[in-house]
Amino acid sequence: MIYQPPTALPPGLLDDEETQRSLAAHDFGTVFRLARERAGISYSRIAAECDIKPERVGSLARGNGRITTFDKVVQIADALRVPGHMVGLAPRPWETGDSPAHTHSREIGPPMRRRTVLAAASTGLAAALPALHQPSPPNHIGPGDVAQLRARTARLRRLDNILGGGDTYRVYLSEYQHTKGRLRTASTTPDTRRSLLSLLAEQAQQAGWAAFDRGRPAEAGSLYEESVAAAREAGDGDLLGNGFAFLAYQTADRDQAAAMAAHSCASLTDNAPATVRALLYERMAWACAVANRPADTERALAAAHTALDEQQHGEEQPDWAAWVDRTELDIMTGRCWTELRRPLRAVPVLTKALGRYDDAHARDKALYLSWLADAYLTAGEIEEAAAVTGRALELSSGVASVRPRRRLTPVLAQLGRHRDVPAVRHLLESATV
Repeated sequence: MIYQPPTALPPGLLDDEETQRSLAAHDFGTVFRLARERAGISYSRIAAECDIKPERVGSLARGNGRITTFDKVVQIADALRVPGHMVGLAPRPWETGDSPAHTHSREIGPPMRRRTVLAAASTGLAAALPALHQPSPPNHIGPGDVAQLRARTARLRRLDNILGGGDTYRVYLSEYQHTKGRLRTASTTPDTRRSLLSLLAEQAQQAGWAAFDRGRPAEAGSLYEESVAAAREAGDGDLLGNGFAFLAYQTADRDQAAAMAAHSCASLTDNAPATVRALLYERMAWACAVANRPADTERALAAAHTALDEQQHGEEQPDWAAWVDRTELDIMTGRCWTELRRPLRAVPVLTKALGRYDDAHARDKALYLSWLADAYLTAGEIEEAAAVTGRALELSSGVASVRPRRRLTPVLAQLGRHRDVPAVRHLLESATV
C-alpha cells in the first residue's frame, strides 16, 4: 500500500477550478487556505509535512510571500499529493495507476489555460525535460553530426532565457554527459574530435552555469574545470578563456578572481569574435570592481566597448557569446559602478539599460534591478530603492534560481534600517517569507 500523507488533497479539491489555477501559478498560499477551509487540513499539519514553519504557512495563506525554490515546490507537491503535471513537474514517484494522479487527465483543460501553465514554467515545467529525446548515437561521428549536436545545444540554451538553473541543470548536464559518452565510444577523425571537444567544453560551461544558478557552486566549479580541460585539449582559446572567466566569477578570493579573469582575456585568440572579446573583458571588469580596482575596471569596460565597436557586419559569433550586446554591456557597466560605490555613474546607465530589457527574462532583470536598488541606497534615495526592490521581488517570484533572492536579501536588510519610511515598511511587510 502506498503511503498517503495526512495532508493529501482530496480529489474533489484537486478538481476545483480555483485550486487548479493556484497550483498552476504556484500560489501555494491560496492552496493552503483552500486545504484548511474545504478539506479541514490544519496549517500545523501542512507545516510539518512540507517542512515549513507554521507561522510562514499562515503568512502565505494570507497572501504574504511566495514559494520560489524548485526543491520546496517538489516537497509541497509530494506532501499534498498534487500530481506533477498540475504544478509543471514530471510525474512524481508516488503516481501509480490507482493513485489520484491518474484520475485526472494529463491534458490541461479550460480552467488551466496554456498561458497560465507557461507562467508557472519558471519554477518547474522543465523538471520533465531530462527525458528529452536523444538521437540514436552513430558509431562514427563526422562534421555534420557535430554541427547537429551544436545546433541542438544552441536551441536548448534558449531555456536559460526564461528558466532558472533549478529547472535547466539536469537538461544541460544530460547533454554534456551524452557528448562525453560519444567521445569515448564513437570513431572520429582528429579534426572532428577537436570539434566535439570544443562542443563538450561549451556544454560543460552551460551545465556549470545552471549548477551555479541552482545554488551548487561546487558542482559548477567541477564542470568549469572540465570545460577548461576539454577546451585546452581542443585548442579552443576562446572557450578556454570563457572557462577561466566562469571560474573567476564564483571564486571567493577577490584578488585571485581578478587574476583569473585577466588570464581569461589573455587566452583570447587574435581572431576572437567581437562578442567573445566583449564578454571576457566585461567579466574581467566585474572581477576588478569586486576587488575594488576602479582603474582596472574602467580599462576592462573600455576594452569591452571597443570590441563591440569593432564588430564587423555579418561577422559570425558563437552562440554561447551572441547574447552580449550594448544593453548587456551597459548593465554590466552599471553593476560595476554600483559595486565601486559610484551611484551617480551607476543609476543613469542602469535605469536606461533596464528600460530596454524585456521582463520575459525575469531572473536576469530581477538580478540587475537589485544592483539599481543598491545604487539608490548608496545615494540615499530610500523610496526609489524600495520601489526598485519591490519590482525585483515581483519578477523573481517563482524563478528556479537562488541568485535573485541572495542578491535581494542584503538589500532588504539595508532597507530595514529605514522602516519608518512608509514605502519601505510596506515593502518589508509584503516581502515576508
